Amino acid sequence: MPSGQQRRGQGQRGQQERDTWDVVVLGGGPAGENAADYAVRGTDRTAVIVESELVGGECSYWACMPSKALLRSVQVAEVARGLPGLAGRLSKRGLDVGAVLGRRDTFTSHLDDSGQVRWANGAGIDVLRGTARLAGPRTVEVTDAEGSTRTVTAREAVVLATGTRATVPDVPGLAEALPWTSRDVTNLHQVPKRVVVLGGGVVACEAATWLLGLGVEELTLVERGDHLLGRAEPFAGELVREALEARGARVLLGREVTRVTRESPRDKGIGHIAGGPVTVHLGRRGSVTADEVVVATGRTPNTADLGLEAVGLADAVAGNRGYVPVDDRLQVQGVTGQWLYAVGDVNGRALLTHMGKYQGRIAGAVIAARARGERAVGREYRDVASARAVPSVTFTSPEVASVGLTEAAARDAGVDVETVEYDLAAVAGASLLRDDYTGRAKLVVDRATDLLVGATFVGEGSAELLHSATVAIVGKVTLADLWHAVPSYPTVSEVWLRLLETRRTAS
Repeated sequence: MPSGQQRRGQGQRGQQERDTWDVVVLGGGPAGENAADYAVRGTDRTAVIVESELVGGECSYWACMPSKALLRSVQVAEVARGLPGLAGRLSKRGLDVGAVLGRRDTFTSHLDDSGQVRWANGAGIDVLRGTARLAGPRTVEVTDAEGSTRTVTAREAVVLATGTRATVPDVPGLAEALPWTSRDVTNLHQVPKRVVVLGGGVVACEAATWLLGLGVEELTLVERGDHLLGRAEPFAGELVREALEARGARVLLGREVTRVTRESPRDKGIGHIAGGPVTVHLGRRGSVTADEVVVATGRTPNTADLGLEAVGLADAVAGNRGYVPVDDRLQVQGVTGQWLYAVGDVNGRALLTHMGKYQGRIAGAVIAARARGERAVGREYRDVASARAVPSVTFTSPEVASVGLTEAAARDAGVDVETVEYDLAAVAGASLLRDDYTGRAKLVVDRATDLLVGATFVGEGSAELLHSATVAIVGKVTLADLWHAVPSYPTVSEVWLRLLETRRTAS
């Protein structure tokens, strides 16, 4: 199969003769799949997913899965280099890039969604190939690749789950230079010798990590802000910056890209170097020339061609930065009749796959309850996590894991803040992971209630600490009670004890 080509499985037999389902889902990513599944599971209700690309969505083929497959090989090699007995035995030639890319391709099913289509059909969910637009209440127009349009109707609900796409800023010459986006850098087939990464968020930092691990010789990361990972605690971005620079990256903060030029740009497909050398101009602060430029400056919701005007939503969405406004039951605000929902990135609540899946489960449960004639009341029918309990992991080296509010966000929200920090390298379980361990942990506490409202862990293995913090926040566990949650020794989770001890000593 040629590089970048998508192989798409077929839908369920007999669906072409249908024009009505109980639930119609626009978008076949994890959020849409969950919404469809939970809406019809264990019943004779019917559902269809309308997808113009691959069933499984961005996460499965161009984001979460390929990026983490690449990062795992890089991280294991990095850890091994920090352990006596292994460091000297590692090949100086670095990773077997072909093998690493081959392993990545197994996790993306070689861009073949047949397995996901089989899952959908087995769950009683049909699949329609095409681009979907709202045409009125409970009505959707689907246009296939040949340009033929058909109208389908939902008896119970329509769910918007169309996600987001990479944003290419309106910088002179940038779009014409055919830059790599997240899709290219996760599905790369060539490793450029010189790369410029534009952006300082999660995608930019993760991409810089695996590009360096795969053998990029000169990597420059350009961020317009004052620090990396701007939504995290400041120390997180600082530790990631130090780690990238220690591996040879050049990190330029507070820099504005004024224009981009490229010699002989040519689109050769996803993940292939798109022409000659590319130069990123930084105004009076010089320029950087590389073999490829990666744009990782944010995401844009896929709502422009959804037919929102047909249900009176165009103005509301335009005023919400392009995202579809929803209530805590994921029902779209501004539309009457309890028939339209939006889950995942498209509603802008939390642009993370696990949060989209969570919202899909809730929306599906609400649809199912209402189909049974129930009111869908209770916490299981509400999104209670997106406001203050969103867990997130940046799989750099060191990892950055956080949940809830940062100290600054908590203060802005009027919380009577107390904080406690601890050096993760001083924890026995962490120091056993590698001799050059670097990390830090921080808790943000509501002094008035003794409840945890935020936590950040930076360091090897910190991602596995995150769920305990998430449970503490969602479950409203006081720090006094956490004192009796005894961590195993010697593990990284012992940092919980050290944080609580530090707090007691300071009080």
